[in-house]
Amino acid sequence: MKKLILSLTFLLAARLVFAVEGMWLPLLLGLLNETEMKSLGMKMTAEDIYSVNKGSLKDAIVQFGGGCTAEVISDKGLLLTNHHCGFGQIQSHSTLEHNYLEDGFWAKTLKDELPNPGLTAMFISRIEDVTAAALAGVTDDMDKKTRQSTIDKNLDAIKKSAKMEAWEEAMVRPFFAGNQYFMFITVTYKDVRLVGTPPSSIGKFGADTDNWVWPRHTGDFSMFRIYADKNNRPAEYSTDNVPLKPKHFLPISLDGVAEGDFTLVFGFPGRTSEYLPSYAISQIADVLDPARIMVRDKTLAIWDGGMRADAQVKIQYASKQASLANAWKKWKGEVLGLRKTKAVKKKQQYEAEFMKLVTINPKFSKYQGLLKEFEQLYRDITPYAEAKAYFDEILGSNVEIFRAASRFNGITKAHEKNGEAGYIEEKQKVRDGLAAFYKDYRPEMDQRVFAAQMEVLVKKLGKDFQSEMLATMLANAGGSYEKLAENVFSNSFLTNQAAANAVLEKPMFDGIRGIVTDPGCQLLNSLRDVYNAKITPKYNEYNDRIEVLQATYMRAQMEVFPNKKFYPDANSTMRISYGQVQGYQPQDAVAYSPQTYLEGVMEKYVPGDYEFDVPARLRELYDKKDYGQYGENGKLPVCFLGSNHTTGGNSGSPAIDAHGNLIGLNFDRVWEGTMSDYNYDVSICRNIMVDARYVLFIVDKYAGATRLIQEMKLVHPKKDGPSAPKKEKQPKSIREKKQGSLKAPVKVEDY
Repeated sequence: MKKLILSLTFLLAARLVFAVEGMWLPLLLGLLNETEMKSLGMKMTAEDIYSVNKGSLKDAIVQFGGGCTAEVISDKGLLLTNHHCGFGQIQSHSTLEHNYLEDGFWAKTLKDELPNPGLTAMFISRIEDVTAAALAGVTDDMDKKTRQSTIDKNLDAIKKSAKMEAWEEAMVRPFFAGNQYFMFITVTYKDVRLVGTPPSSIGKFGADTDNWVWPRHTGDFSMFRIYADKNNRPAEYSTDNVPLKPKHFLPISLDGVAEGDFTLVFGFPGRTSEYLPSYAISQIADVLDPARIMVRDKTLAIWDGGMRADAQVKIQYASKQASLANAWKKWKGEVLGLRKTKAVKKKQQYEAEFMKLVTINPKFSKYQGLLKEFEQLYRDITPYAEAKAYFDEILGSNVEIFRAASRFNGITKAHEKNGEAGYIEEKQKVRDGLAAFYKDYRPEMDQRVFAAQMEVLVKKLGKDFQSEMLATMLANAGGSYEKLAENVFSNSFLTNQAAANAVLEKPMFDGIRGIVTDPGCQLLNSLRDVYNAKITPKYNEYNDRIEVLQATYMRAQMEVFPNKKFYPDANSTMRISYGQVQGYQPQDAVAYSPQTYLEGVMEKYVPGDYEFDVPARLRELYDKKDYGQYGENGKLPVCFLGSNHTTGGNSGSPAIDAHGNLIGLNFDRVWEGTMSDYNYDVSICRNIMVDARYVLFIVDKYAGATRLIQEMKLVHPKKDGPSAPKKEKQPKSIREKKQGSLKAPVKVEDY
């Protein structure tokens, strides 16, 4: 009974959090959010958004490929997602003869749409609160292992007893640090085909330079289609499969956006940690992020110099540089945002209020020492967390020779575990991956990175975390990190593909001997021994205690602040966030408006540049101002900003207007607001979206893929209003009809 009461407390809390903050479970909108959403301009009801009894917005939203979001935009299963979400599939279909990354691709007919083995689209059928069953038998005095074992058994029973169709699956996820559990009944389609994509010069316009930046001018979209069997159910790829008939699809508004318009973002956000104590935020802003940034600063500076000096190096390192720079740039913005918004001070003020209420109410006496315990645990874990950050970055992401060494060391470990059979199996895996590794590897660049990062390991970490082998190697090099690097690289087979292949061709014991005596492999093993013996055990010990305490703190907050409305942290499950079209002011005397236009693309245009080139066809349409029905006062909208709370996983999420129509496609956040994973602040946290009109313009006017436009439903909600009489579903040919004939009703229930 106590657990049921606690669960109801979670659901029925009444006080508003800071406006537009949060990633909310759609089935709870009627209880928690509908009134506030309508005050921001929403015209729909909570049931229009989430319903198990009729088609609703949730039935047009899918988790795309397990990591992004996509939405259905036609009654034939047409999917819209980001270009970067479909990038792997676009790349896999590209050849020298048909370079879809460079030229784009548009299937002329259904038969021309391209299959993608392994790509999935997952719908949510329904969501259920299963907290009581999940926590049955769980007591406060259980240790972490016993508690989790009990919960795991409960979750297994919940999934086995779930009522669902043969083609559905059940998954259960924890919320509020394991204080609440929800079950998601899902349907996963496995035949998802590539329909169309603009060239990278549109889909990745601005590339690394504009990443996390506003103003933005990127047409970050691609199109796919879900196929099903003749019964509209999931099926493996087959030529007999037919386009999905969805329960709901999103009409697309041609009316665009204006500052202050309501925006709803629907999707599968990945991970946030909004309820951490101040000590955790301080550790992130002052210790962990700066350590990671510093390591990548050194690597990126070396790579950048090499890429600028040599065109071949630029080609080889473009993708690696983009990958490494992505998180690096985010962390820098995260630190900036946490400090600018005084996130630690805000947390401390919140904690002071929490402790005041705990102190005056005897029933909360069990929480008296909670924050003090947090303070001590974060003090104890910090040296291990910092060392872990350095080791993870240097061994895992920055020094490339260590990645090769890790593969070869895996061969010896396989032999130790499974003898000759294990050796042969693992050796073949390594052989299969060598060509890809060495294709884009420059040992002279990596040698410089190695020297810089070994200096970081020695100078930034205390003696307790030092490798004896590294110390000996450095002494033998006369204390010179450059000489150390030269010694390792000149004596390691890892720097040369031919030498690496030669080791693989040797008889088994000779090959093993070659691996275990290689200085690169030896050093990596020595560093990992330090990591595994001196860092991981203590880090895990403290981190386990922090996780248990975090669950208690989450429960305590909900008990101490019974009228506060809490939203759960993101965990890759279906959520909605709501806000408004809104600009922002990142610094003194700098103010950003919320909309960009094609003029901005042309202002950034650099002929032949891999980031800022503009296709000839797009330049031609711009010169003629040939924007068709997608322009606005002689200009073509490209991207816009919203105050929606988003994170990774929201890539590809639809931006939906007050009536339930698609107005844009989410693809990024602004640099200054990337700290929203820990501290959402409406003053600078903004999500970046492609304007739906730019998407339609590229599909129609640029690519001439009229057949796709014809299967969509284009509407004018601002001009027609929600009570306008019904018009035809879709003109036969958009280009043959006057714009007025596109008007259609916009009530979600009519669709």
